[in-house]
Order: sequence, then structure tokens, then C-alpha cells
Amino acid sequence: MSERCAEIHRKTGETDVFVSIDLDGAGKSEIDTGIGFFDHMLTLFSSHGQFDLRVKCDGDIEVDGHHSVEDIGITMGQAFHSALGEKRGITRYGSFYLPMDETLVLVSLDISGRPFLVYDSGDAPMIPMIGSYDTELTEEFLRAFAFHAGITLHVKILYGTNSHHKVEAVFKALAHALRIATEKDERLGDVVPSTKGLL
Repeated sequence: MSERCAEIHRKTGETDVFVSIDLDGAGKSEIDTGIGFFDHMLTLFSSHGQFDLRVKCDGDIEVDGHHSVEDIGITMGQAFHSALGEKRGITRYGSFYLPMDETLVLVSLDISGRPFLVYDSGDAPMIPMIGSYDTELTEEFLRAFAFHAGITLHVKILYGTNSHHKVEAVFKALAHALRIATEKDERLGDVVPSTKGLL
């Protein structure tokens, strides 16, 4: 494990979530959320971001997936924030266009310490469910992750028709943008990338 790693355990009356992340990993993952398609998305996120990621969630999926997906977003955000530490020497900003067949997605973000989410799912509506995954939960995950990681996050599905492709492109583009933003800039050395000296 590198120095930029963290483990978070979060337990509520609805979910029991464990997350570990290594920002300087090799894209290895162990994912068990109880929601097959979401497992697939987090596996892709780990691989494309080159983050080593473990996620284990025991949630009330007999109700639906909302609590599990949102609480995983919260816990991943907390782990990401902890792993970044004081954010010294990071690139800070990251943007990535990701094409997937007929779909094109843009993710642009700032590891700013000022959490915000703009999510534009495009003009074409998604199907309600992909397997046991509610497509509305993509926005809930992004919001929970961004707000607990301290990230200004903009996500726009520019176009596309296949809902699987659209959600998958979002997770892959997020991973690539985060990979860019968390990379060390040798010119910065140990400096926090802000004129305020704090992020």
C-alpha cells in the first residue's frame, strides 16, 4: 500500500459499509455491494482510475438499492478525502471525455474542498432499471461521493441511447478524471495547489 490510502467503516440501521482505497494502486478491486450492475461499475471505476478498491456492503436491498448505493458513495467519498490528506502536490483539476459506442460523456472536476454536483443526464431518458440497479441512483452516488470527498463535480451525458452505455461511461470518465486530478505534479513539489494554501 502507498501512503495515500484509507479505510472507512460506516454502519447505520440500513447499511454496513466497509471501503478501503489506495490512490496509487494498480486497479485491483474486491467489490460486493449486493447489486450486480453496481459491482460492475465500481470494478470499472477501480480499473480505469488505477485505484485499488475494496467495497463490502450489507444493506437493506430487500427494500431497494437506494440506501446501499448512497451509503457506499458517502463512505467512498470519506475514504477518498482521507487518502488525499492535505492534497499537497496534486494536479487538482481533471476532465475527461469518454466515448462508449453511441454514447459520449464528459466529467470535469476540481478537488477543491468545496463540494458541488452538476449532473446532466441528457435529453434521452434512461430505462428505470439495469438488472437490479435503479438508474436514478447514479446521481445519488455521485452526489454522496462528491460531497463527502470535497469535490466540485460536473457530469454531462452529451448523447447516447443505451442506458447501460451511459451509466458505464459516467463511471469510467469519473475514474479517469479523478486519476488525472490526483496525480502528483512534480513542479509543485510539496505545495498545496491553491493560492490560499489550503484545499
